[in-house]
Amino acid sequence: MNKTVLITGASSGIGLHFSHKFAESGHDVILVARSEEKLRSLAGELESQYGVKAIVVLSDLSKPEASKRLYDEVTTQGLQVDLLINNAGFGLFGEFEQTDVSKELDMIQVNITALTELSKYFGKDMVRRKQGKILNVASTAAFQPGPLMAVYYATKAYVLSFSEALANEWEPHGVKVMALCPGATQTGFSNVAELESSKLFQSGVMSVEEVVEAGYSDMMTKNKTVIIPGFKNRVLTKTIRFIPRKMVTNIVRKVQERI
Repeated sequence: MNKTVLITGASSGIGLHFSHKFAESGHDVILVARSEEKLRSLAGELESQYGVKAIVVLSDLSKPEASKRLYDEVTTQGLQVDLLINNAGFGLFGEFEQTDVSKELDMIQVNITALTELSKYFGKDMVRRKQGKILNVASTAAFQPGPLMAVYYATKAYVLSFSEALANEWEPHGVKVMALCPGATQTGFSNVAELESSKLFQSGVMSVEEVVEAGYSDMMTKNKTVIIPGFKNRVLTKTIRFIPRKMVTNIVRKVQERI
């Protein structure tokens, strides 16, 4: 039986492609983002192209009350979320003393707080039903500190640690929790984070289609807790364990500097 999937940050990038992937596979989708025009257009496209039900829920997850309102709206409509994709998130590039603290606090709210709340609200229902899956979008940034993106890297380290812990807690209850950890990916993320001119994004990135295909395949068919798309990314995340932490941090700094 096909499931209902809730996807945050569904209007662009990884979230947009996950929306198409799940709808193509016959799943109904609950699309969550801030942009009504983009979501309405996407919902219409998914319904006409794949014959599934696409529900639009507008939500700005940078607002403290947004996650609870999202959960309440979904449950009030009598919708059951079988799969949760916590994809919404963004980054910010720059030296910490110069970056905008309000943007960083919004980042923490979206990348950490909203993800945690939505995992709590929908996860409790999954535990009660003894089935469900949660995919939290982290990053290869989760595996090391990130000078020039200090807050972003720290938020993704939280997402990875949180996901691994929940996976252990909820496995006996039939609920699978996974962390998707892509490396640099060609989405709108780099524009928002002001990273287009960094060495990281100039040195080659994965396509969003490759990332979503890997994430979907492992989420639906394998029993992995940590999903790292791309051979190079998997090698890098394993290699840094054997390099002194200070050296890793210096390397990340050099990679992230603008050309």
